[in-house]
Formats: sequence, structure tokens, C-alpha cells
Amino acid sequence: MGNASSMLTQYDIEEVQGHCHNLFSQQEIVSLYQRFCQLDRNAKGFISADEFLSVPEFAMNPLSQRLLKMVDGLNFKDFVAFLSAFSAKATKEQKLGLIFKVYDSDGNGKVSFSDILEVLEDLSGSFMTSEQREEVLSQVLEEAGYSRASYLMLNDFIKVFGNSGLKMEVEVPVD
Repeated sequence: MGNASSMLTQYDIEEVQGHCHNLFSQQEIVSLYQRFCQLDRNAKGFISADEFLSVPEFAMNPLSQRLLKMVDGLNFKDFVAFLSAFSAKATKEQKLGLIFKVYDSDGNGKVSFSDILEVLEDLSGSFMTSEQREEVLSQVLEEAGYSRASYLMLNDFIKVFGNSGLKMEVEVPVD
């Protein structure tokens, strides 16, 4: 599994389905495997950062550099697990878990005020001043019972950002 010349067996498909909490159908997993093989240009069994950047939507994403740290070197099973957070069937907690990892750039399991500000800067660019970003973030944290000095663990992060009307879905074309 993971090599462009190999085919997925029924066992492989079911194993990947289990790994991604059944958020993709068997047909979707086959389609994702075909896409994975297209991206894995050298048939190494994993996708490099450069190969991910060949996807225009990924390369244009303002968070692409942060996402690259998460996706560089993914094998097929982990590729599907990563994409499962974007599934329409994924829970809000699963989606927020991925977003938390984006904000937790050093991987220490907690997100600081400055971690969130960095992401906001990536997302807003010159549309907001530093002062505006700090003001908005301070207000959001305060409303949830936190301060600028707080470190958010995943559960705290979900409490603060869980009611944001999050839309994070991709459609997996099934051939």
C-alpha cells in the first residue's frame, strides 16, 4: 500500500477506513488512493512537502507552511487520516483537533496567545493591524474566561473556538 504500482486490497481499504474512523466510504478511499499515487510522483510510498505544494489549492493556502510541517512524509494511511478532518462526516472536535495542531506549531500540546496571533497574521495579512488582531483575540479569550497569559490545551481550544460556525469540508470526487 502506498506504492503507485500496487493496488489496494479489500483488507487495505478496510484498514484505512478504520484508521480514519470510517469518515470516508470505500469508494472515496479508492479515489483518495488514486490521488495519492498521482502526488507521489516517485512512487516512494509517501508524499513530500514539494509534492504537496504541487496542489494549487494547498500552495495558495495562507497556512501552507504550517500545514507542510504536518503533512511532509505522510504515507497513504496517514494522508487519509489527515484529510478525514475535512470530511463532512467529521465531528467539530475532530476538525478543531486538526486546527489546534496548526496553531500548536511547536507541538508542545498547548497554544499561547502569541501562537494564535501568528496564525491570525498569516490569515489576515495586511487586512488587520497587529493592534486589531490583539484586540479581537483578547476579546474572544476573555469572553471564554481566558486571558492573554493563558495557555490553551485542546479542550480549552475547543471551548474557545468550538462555536465559531466552522466550515472545513472538501469533496472527494468518486470516479
